[in-house]
Amino acid sequence: MPNIVVDREDKILIVKLNRAEKRNAINLEMAEELEKVWKDFEKDQELYVGIITGEGGNFCAGADLGDLKHLMSRATKKEGPLGFTRILLSKPVIAAISGYCVAGGLEIALWADLRIADETAKFGFLERRFGVPLINGGTQRLPRIVGVGNALYLILTGKLISAREALELGLVNEVVEEGRALERAIELARLIASFPQITLRNDRKSLYAGLGKPLEEGLGIEAEIGLESLRSEELYKEAEKFVRNGKGRHGKL
Repeated sequence: MPNIVVDREDKILIVKLNRAEKRNAINLEMAEELEKVWKDFEKDQELYVGIITGEGGNFCAGADLGDLKHLMSRATKKEGPLGFTRILLSKPVIAAISGYCVAGGLEIALWADLRIADETAKFGFLERRFGVPLINGGTQRLPRIVGVGNALYLILTGKLISAREALELGLVNEVVEEGRALERAIELARLIASFPQITLRNDRKSLYAGLGKPLEEGLGIEAEIGLESLRSEELYKEAEKFVRNGKGRHGKL
């Protein structure tokens, strides 16, 4: 895959966007590569957590405007124009962000479950200048993360904001020193991969399934999915480790 670099570290998949000369803007070929790699990740039972990042100091500048017509031929595909932003995975993904995370690149970051930014990161829907629609999940995911008012502010103005401003909005989870975003993302991925996976994935699924639902309906969803976790008996095996040898005692992760 000439446009992306894929690495595996134990149970972690690291996907690096690799068009640094274009600030990792995505063309049609790259979108199709990304579709394949994330579908393969979903099917691979040995992989627990994904990370997406960019090479060359930038995360992603969104769609390659030089290949826009070809790329938008994917607009009606269920996976989305950028290849994967309409795919709903059963496993968590972390975005490790430096430099420009704009336009469709910001929509990719929103697709991830967690976002770790370094001090150089910049966020914004800069496609506002060109009439390119948010069609990779941005209008749906952003208000769920930062609230309607903040989402509309970013969507309507196209303003470019810093990593610290993004942290204040709740758009990113952590801001780290320049050059450390991927390192920190790997640390978190290892932590997440170390936990019992059935319950972790079911709790994640329950959260997403309940978004926008009335509380009573959401509690029903939580109960139903929680019963799946109970039936797996994963918790009994893990609780036995605590009783037998003190695994996780005193809140240790």
